[in-house]
Amino acid sequence: MKLSVITDEVSQDLRRVVGFALKYKLDGIEIRTLWNRPPYDLLDRAGEIRRELETAGLSVSCVASPVFKSNVVSEAEFREHLDMLGRCIDLAKRLDCRLIRVFTFWRRKPLEENLGLILEKFSAAVDMAASEGVLLLVENEPSTHVNNGRRLRQFLDAVSKPSAVRGVWDPGNDIWDPEGERPFPDGYEAVRGLFEHVHVKDGVRLKQGHEFVPVGEGEVNWLEQVKAFLRDGYGGYLSLETHWRPQQLPPELVERPGGELYSAMGEYASSICMEKLRKIIEQARREVGA
Repeated sequence: MKLSVITDEVSQDLRRVVGFALKYKLDGIEIRTLWNRPPYDLLDRAGEIRRELETAGLSVSCVASPVFKSNVVSEAEFREHLDMLGRCIDLAKRLDCRLIRVFTFWRRKPLEENLGLILEKFSAAVDMAASEGVLLLVENEPSTHVNNGRRLRQFLDAVSKPSAVRGVWDPGNDIWDPEGERPFPDGYEAVRGLFEHVHVKDGVRLKQGHEFVPVGEGEVNWLEQVKAFLRDGYGGYLSLETHWRPQQLPPELVERPGGELYSAMGEYASSICMEKLRKIIEQARREVGA
């Protein structure tokens, strides 16, 4: 397994993100927002990003696009997001990355009630990815139709060109899944063998809602999850998506992360979480004998 961090979980300044990655001996970084700009608006700085990462010996683990965090019935938003995807594909290729995270539209109904329409819209993105030689990674995200691991499997099983689409497994997102899926083992069993990338965060369920906590202190059961990755031979990235801050982030920033407000205290929080994650990985290796 390799390690990376999502850029804006540390800073909007690329050099601070690179410094963080070097400090914790990471293998790469995941591009979300930088300089208060989303990934589809970073093409003019792709050369700068590439030079900084090459100098540091770092790779781009994934382009964390916001594509299809949108209204499934809005044709205008659909066209806007296809354009975003095209620019994210261009950015990824300039940075020698073939993985692009996407979503399945804002959840208004259960997946099966909108599945046909979602697949119809999604097919254009799949065709685009296939023609460009990149891989779309659908994330389980509770604010979207694919709200947990079971729904991720349901969706991927229905996609017409599975060779161009895989999953991002985010067990931390199950903490606020409206259907109450347990991240491990239930969610993991559903997505086993279907994902190419993993996001790392942790949280706890409350009587009303949820809150994020440092990695290893919540309900994900990261130790057992990492042990399962090791036993199953997962060789992709664990990419830190901290979300926790000393003061909880407002829901609107969690649903649409990015920018200075989101990154505030991010480096401090991500340092704590990365240290905890490394200890979990070390313990998991000892217990599995890896």
